[in-house]
Amino acid sequence: MAKPDNRKDNVEHLQQALNHTMENMREAETMLEAHGDDMNPKDKAALEQKNRRRMQAIEGFREEIKDEAHYQEHNE
Repeated sequence: MAKPDNRKDNVEHLQQALNHTMENMREAETMLEAHGDDMNPKDKAALEQKNRRRMQAIEGFREEIKDEAHYQEHNE
């Protein structure tokens, strides 16, 4: 039998993932600022692309957090 959907801590989990992704993005930006000129161009481009994907993920996390908060507000 399937477990019932427990969404009480979804916002907290999403917020943790958002914070982790933002921290990784900041670390990558710091590395690029400090060492970007010395990096292999392919590595630099890959890191910049990864940060663009992180930004998209951050936007997605924010939308999910809003959706979950709205769900919890209206279903508890």
